[in-house]
Amino acid sequence: MRIAVTGSIATDHLMTFPGRFADQFVADQLHTVSLSFLVDQLDVRRGGVGANIAFGMGQLGTRPVLVGAAGADFDEYRAWLDRHGVDTASVRISETLHTARFVCTTDADHNQIGSFYTGAMSEARLLELKTVADRVGGLDLVLIGADDPEAMLRHTEECRSRGIPFAADFSQQIARMDGEEIRILLDGATYLFSNEYEKGLIETKTGWSDEEILGKVGHRVTTLGPRGVRIERAGQDPVEVGCPEEELKADPTGVGDAFRAGFLSGLVWGVGLERAAQVGCMLATLVIETVGTQEYALRRAHFMDRFTKAYGDDAAAEVQAHLS
Repeated sequence: MRIAVTGSIATDHLMTFPGRFADQFVADQLHTVSLSFLVDQLDVRRGGVGANIAFGMGQLGTRPVLVGAAGADFDEYRAWLDRHGVDTASVRISETLHTARFVCTTDADHNQIGSFYTGAMSEARLLELKTVADRVGGLDLVLIGADDPEAMLRHTEECRSRGIPFAADFSQQIARMDGEEIRILLDGATYLFSNEYEKGLIETKTGWSDEEILGKVGHRVTTLGPRGVRIERAGQDPVEVGCPEEELKADPTGVGDAFRAGFLSGLVWGVGLERAAQVGCMLATLVIETVGTQEYALRRAHFMDRFTKAYGDDAAAEVQAHLS
């Protein structure tokens, strides 16, 4: 099974200010703010939902095809993804724009001031999935993740017109989309991914009930935070999977992307929905224990020990056959 992952490719520049933003603002001068913060720390991390999901799948050995747009500054990031099992040959490199970038400063009270530069991500709409499919010998599923909104719509329509199964995964872009766009993006999806809050937002914006949405998608996959995940199909009992026990909670960023990477890898292996969800929850747990979305190391023996403890010997034996 060959899966293409479309979505944003970005770098995060995260800085720490040791003081409090609130102490720097003058109440009657807020209309003319001019401030510069001397920061103590800078972390540059690889990110973007498309790249995060592809990285996790690469760690599990399922060789995803990353489809997105980046700038000429992508060389080092590309080499990192290539080393970790991601096919990056379908990433478009802009001739004029830098890779998308998130720049954020956090103060001592954990307040944040940030900016997101779209950059080359806007050129993702120029990518054609047929070209990708022809290069790799066909696609069995396309995950349409958060990206340039026009690109998401075009990828969805192309999947429909070419008969390629697709998974709808709006995540961060759902806030800017209206009901009509969401209805277009989810109708006919083989999988619809969201968290609990996004689930309610989808229903509110589309005007469709939970039952109506289940009638329009093959599977509705809803992540439930520390309670795991629920997978629903019309006319069938839901599949619910809990999370493994965490060793620590370092950073929740990228946990949803990791779940998707594990779940999609389970689909590549051909295991059932429950088992695929268990792999996703295990990978998500590794990410929440690590600062950064792609900084975890998947040590197979350690992964399987914890997977066995969480889900039992039979589940572990089925996954072990693919992971090794």
